[in-house]
Amino acid sequence: MTMLSNLAPIPELYVSYDSAQKLKFEAANLKSFDLTPRQICDLELLMNGGFFPLKGFLSEADYNGVVENMRTADGALWPMPITLDVSEEFAAGLELGEDIALRDQEGVILATMTVTDRWEPNKSREAEMVFGADDLAHPAVNYLHNTAGKIYLGGPVTGIQQPVHYDFKARRDTPNELRAYFRKLGWRRIVAFQTRNPLHRAHQELTFRAAKEAQANLLIHPVVGMTKPGDVDHFTRVRCYEAVLDKYPQSTTTMSLLNLAMRMAGPREAVWHGLIRKNHGCTHMIVGRDHAGPGKNSAGEDFYGPYDAQELFRTHQDEIGIEMVDFKHMVYVQERAQYEPNDEIEDRDNVTILNISGTELRRRLAEGLEIPEWFSFPEVVTELRKTKPPRAKQGFTVFFTGFSGSGKSTVANALMVKLMEMGGRPVTLLDGDVVRKHLSSELGFSKEHRDINIKRIGYVASEITKNGGIAICAPIAPYTATRRAVREMIEAYGAFVEVHVATSIEECERRDRKGLYKLAREGKIKEFTGISDPYEAPENPELRLETEGTDVDNCAHQVLLKLESMGLIGLS
Repeated sequence: MTMLSNLAPIPELYVSYDSAQKLKFEAANLKSFDLTPRQICDLELLMNGGFFPLKGFLSEADYNGVVENMRTADGALWPMPITLDVSEEFAAGLELGEDIALRDQEGVILATMTVTDRWEPNKSREAEMVFGADDLAHPAVNYLHNTAGKIYLGGPVTGIQQPVHYDFKARRDTPNELRAYFRKLGWRRIVAFQTRNPLHRAHQELTFRAAKEAQANLLIHPVVGMTKPGDVDHFTRVRCYEAVLDKYPQSTTTMSLLNLAMRMAGPREAVWHGLIRKNHGCTHMIVGRDHAGPGKNSAGEDFYGPYDAQELFRTHQDEIGIEMVDFKHMVYVQERAQYEPNDEIEDRDNVTILNISGTELRRRLAEGLEIPEWFSFPEVVTELRKTKPPRAKQGFTVFFTGFSGSGKSTVANALMVKLMEMGGRPVTLLDGDVVRKHLSSELGFSKEHRDINIKRIGYVASEITKNGGIAICAPIAPYTATRRAVREMIEAYGAFVEVHVATSIEECERRDRKGLYKLAREGKIKEFTGISDPYEAPENPELRLETEGTDVDNCAHQVLLKLESMGLIGLS
């Protein structure tokens, strides 16, 4: 009897142990590239067959085909550009045909790559085609324009070793390890459940139904690589999954973690997830409403229609080689004390339908409100509460931005004193001048150096926030993209409160306490914000302060009232 194709071993890009040892030795003479966390996720799935049939980072021809029509140059279905983005400086030092060593952030070699292609992509076109819009509200589009390197390198990869994971080792499986596991248990039909959120009762009901409908075993396959800024961290999520795993029949359900860097690309992402699950030995996959959607665009509308992902998946289902089980929107019917698909409740006018959205759940967690047992398992709620204490006990950052001389530091100092007077959490003021002295003494005032300085402030503030303290920052921070990067850094751990000190340039120049504007007007200070360099005012800060004609005490009090309204402090 021939082995089922979904269970037969899949090609990997790793070389044998002996060859790997030899390559490690030889790689000492190669140029090295230190991969970002996102690139490490991509490389791991390239090497272990998760991205089969890709044999490396896309060539320019493959990239163009994938961007334009979801196909590599030889016609294989592949919806997502898997590219190695590098700086212009690094790319300039390479010859085509040269081998480079790909290393993790500690410098450990993971693979070598032969650079066959080097090009500067049209990132706006990539954004339009892959994500549906060149809109910075989309986290992946923002990443593309503001984080990713300017040049793409393409070429085949030779795998030396897997990236090291110190967490949840027993739960991590390569595609071939999962296929071997399914073979051993005699599983023929396997339905994958893709998730980046904790599992609640509706998900459990949904997955039960999907497995029953497909007459298949269930693989809970959560993403633990990179998801969307603001998502629950994967350590907490995996503890939540483990807490509910025993609610599933052990003989028909398993869980494995997928080290994938999601792009939140909606329809294309769904097709991509299908191909990845096929490579992991699955025969079916649950595709949800707004699958892998990133939320709202700049106009406040959803990036993708609720069923766009299901429709694109269905179109390519045969070629993906995996059947879609479409996600039913499950709601709780109080009178029957059970979950039912929303569109199948015929007596809906006579029953009470209950549902809690993700936003509502986050609000209840933030405010320490009750989360009913019909909605989630007590074990899951306990884990979530450990990570997300009520807001008034979490760390947060207040980030003042405005022209030099606008009054940022003065208001920040007054706020610090008021917060210290209240007590309860340690307060740290990261003032621009003080930070320059202790953290950034080697930096000048070019745009690049100012960005580095702001990101350092953001990093320190994110550590303070993560550990339950209050960080107050008062740099000029003239650029929107840099402030956004800092916001994302901090919002992973707590609230980010942007305060625009909106003092006019004329007023700042009139005050000119340090005499800087005079020097800037005389051309003695180059690239001075507001005179010879732009200031991009925040469009929707949490608070805008007008300091002209308002005393410092009142300004600081306005910030306190804002913090209270956000639930971050109690003024009582």
